[in-house]
Amino acid sequence: MPTPADDAVTTEIPFDRIRAVEWRGDRIRLIDQRRLPARTEHVELTSAAEAADAIRDMVVRGAPAIGITAAYAIVLAARQRRLNAPEAWHAAIQQDLDLLAAARPTAVNLRWAIERMRAVLTGISLADDPAPKLLAEASRIHAEDIAANHRMGELGSALIETGSGVLTHCNTGALATGGYGTALGVVRAGAASGRIASVYADETRPWLQGARLTAWELTQEGIPVTLIADSAAAQLMRAGKVRWVVVGADRIAANGDTANKIGTYGLAVLARHHGVKFMVVAPTSTVDLATACGEDIPIETRSPDEVLGFGGQRTTPAGAGAWNPAFDVTPAALIDAIVTEKGVVRQPDAVKLRAMIGG
Repeated sequence: MPTPADDAVTTEIPFDRIRAVEWRGDRIRLIDQRRLPARTEHVELTSAAEAADAIRDMVVRGAPAIGITAAYAIVLAARQRRLNAPEAWHAAIQQDLDLLAAARPTAVNLRWAIERMRAVLTGISLADDPAPKLLAEASRIHAEDIAANHRMGELGSALIETGSGVLTHCNTGALATGGYGTALGVVRAGAASGRIASVYADETRPWLQGARLTAWELTQEGIPVTLIADSAAAQLMRAGKVRWVVVGADRIAANGDTANKIGTYGLAVLARHHGVKFMVVAPTSTVDLATACGEDIPIETRSPDEVLGFGGQRTTPAGAGAWNPAFDVTPAALIDAIVTEKGVVRQPDAVKLRAMIGG
């Protein structure tokens, strides 16, 4: 069946031309986000192991994009396992599911996508070719994400006063999703409607997703963007240049506590002090009702080398150590609105989130 990746992107929605994850016939095609903005290169994946490596090594990143990549990777895994062991591929593919699930533990969309694919797997007999049904489900996951992002863009941008400046952190756009973006989808919709007059992007150390990826996306779309050092955010707010901070999420606990790229929590504290509103934008697949609060969210700690150096060159003295959590948790009390494709929750808590999701 056709997938969002088999056809060229054709849409009347403004600022929606970039796709980071595509299904191309018999393989996954990714924009290699480690190379941006200097070079636009693609990586093609033909196995679940390659997909797990790509997720772990940040070739693809962003919770929704990771989940979509994993869904397509399960199609590759099923084809290979059935070819190698037609009488035992059901059991063998569980290793691939476990490998993919372990690639990035904080992003709940990864586990969510794998469980959706697992549900399809259980209905396929050993004698059947699993690829058509699995590809259909992976394509649905991809298409649903794009549609959800368009809806969140509409809902989130409607909260923003016309002529506002906004600040965003990390990358939450087409590069982090199936297309269009979560928080950056709000920016796209707000720029198209005139509600957003200026966009500021944190550089987002240590991987510089804001400097490399968000700035690249917005310039590709013709949306003006001003980059700031992470440490300049307080002064930006004090100067009255932004009315909203708009960020994404890798996991939202049942009470509204939100895990996102390291540095998000600090922005929420600064925003509350300066009277700036704070918006989290994420699909309902990111809401984890099984996780009671932020303290229960596993936080990935990455290599100290990412902080001790840059571009493969050490920038700190020998003997210095580094602590490198990839995410932090923003308490729900500091969040003014959580926007999903199902609606907007203001001053989020467990009751409001569950009512919106219908859980």
